[in-house]
Amino acid sequence: MAMAPTVKVILGSIAFAIFWVLAVFPSVPFLPIGRTAGSLLGAMLMVLFQVVNPDEAYAAIDLPILGLLFGTMVVSVYLERADMFKYLGKLLSYKSQGPKDLLCRICLISAISSALFTNDTSCVVLTEFVLKIARQHNLPPHPFLLALASSANIGSSATPIGNPQNLVIAVLSKITFGEFLFGIFPAMLVGVFVNALILLCMYWKLLSVQKDEEDPAPEVVAENDVDSHRFSPATMSHPTSLNSQEFESALESMKSTNVESTLRNRSYLTESNSIQTSPSVKIERLSHGLGNSSGSEIQKEVGNPGIFIPPKINSSPNGVVEYDNFIGFAEERLGFSKKWKRVLWKACVYLVTLGMLISLLLGLNMSWTAITAALALIVLDFKDARPCLEKVSYSLLIFFCGMFITVEGFNKTGIPSSLWDFMEPYAKLDHISGVAVLAAVIVVLSNLASNVPTVLLLGARVAASAAAISPASEKKAWLILAWVSTVAGNLSLLGSAANLIVCEQARRAPLLGYNLSFWSHLKFGAPSTLIITAIGLTLIRG
Repeated sequence: MAMAPTVKVILGSIAFAIFWVLAVFPSVPFLPIGRTAGSLLGAMLMVLFQVVNPDEAYAAIDLPILGLLFGTMVVSVYLERADMFKYLGKLLSYKSQGPKDLLCRICLISAISSALFTNDTSCVVLTEFVLKIARQHNLPPHPFLLALASSANIGSSATPIGNPQNLVIAVLSKITFGEFLFGIFPAMLVGVFVNALILLCMYWKLLSVQKDEEDPAPEVVAENDVDSHRFSPATMSHPTSLNSQEFESALESMKSTNVESTLRNRSYLTESNSIQTSPSVKIERLSHGLGNSSGSEIQKEVGNPGIFIPPKINSSPNGVVEYDNFIGFAEERLGFSKKWKRVLWKACVYLVTLGMLISLLLGLNMSWTAITAALALIVLDFKDARPCLEKVSYSLLIFFCGMFITVEGFNKTGIPSSLWDFMEPYAKLDHISGVAVLAAVIVVLSNLASNVPTVLLLGARVAASAAAISPASEKKAWLILAWVSTVAGNLSLLGSAANLIVCEQARRAPLLGYNLSFWSHLKFGAPSTLIITAIGLTLIRG
């Protein structure tokens, strides 16, 4: 592609530079508007500068990628509600054999969960678990946080749903889920092993320090110790009302009142006494079976025909009606029903997710498969989906829209094509030196311009160059791009969103705050990235 007119090149470069600065440094003092607004600003400038027209801008937005990203985020939200990540967190400390065993577990669990549920999600959810376990064992959190972030990046390379750049590559290349998985999985598996080995070698002495014997043995992280994950909630105000799903929680809150305490100790009431029918008494009558009311009357009085607990009355010889304490019966019945409904719902969530993964392996359309799984979970939940949908990162979807337009405008300036024309003779996949040059270019660009823009800028050009060699080389070129652009994120703290998430989550964790510095990460990230990238390139199968 020839270079565009000089004015178009200059204006397009300015728009892309603004986008790049705000994407890499979202809190710059002169314009602290963040990444999402920065991508929209870059897109708007491309249109205002007439680098692209409005129709071209809208056409640049890749809806299949957005659909796949949205669907996987919704599925992740429901998996978290079904305690999937809580179980993963418990696996970290289950029968742990010491610090080295714990570090290896973190590497393995982080990699597997990232391949299936995206690296960002795994890092958000597991960071606080790692901090708590490190504190319980009197261990420095630094090597474990590095293990979490780096293994999440490596593990996410194995599947199209592991990270955003893989989503882009899978949609643009038309490579099926199964081909993607089997092409990169060997490199991912060896990469996780080598990454754990490097961490063990670098921090062997630190991990060999024994815990003080006087300290009590730590327990597994409590179920409610970690707050639920929120991708990026939308703040919206809605009127609230007590519905059938909320009734049981209202009932639980009533048990702490004095009225309930008195009734719990057995009440003796005369038959002629009347009972006030305030809402609280109605709930007490429902939970304890007070009065001679029939089940239908209680249902009518409370306004919830879905719950019925029959009253039980004992009459004494002196005419006094004895109302036994049936709160245990009510709690047992409600608790049993709620427990098995919860178990059934969890099973449905896991089955739907498994069905989604099987469908992806069978080669079905990835975007519509993910959206179908998301909608199936919403329907099976059988309640208002607003709280779950609010956890979806709509700001990330908007960021992608702006980035698509900005990158399309930068492509139209002709600068990326000219740079690739210069590099292409040295980056042929039919020579080892060419593969090394291509990998070096991807690593540098991924850390300078971020991995997703790098994939958008280089993807089609690298694939076209490889297609001139053979069809197998074209597929291998896409997989190399996926592998290198993902692992390159481990080079520095700014290399990937997963690194920044772990750093920020660790710093903000209540009572557990830990600051993961840029240089401490670089000391591990540089050798790890170079070694693992090189080893993985020999194992990528086209």
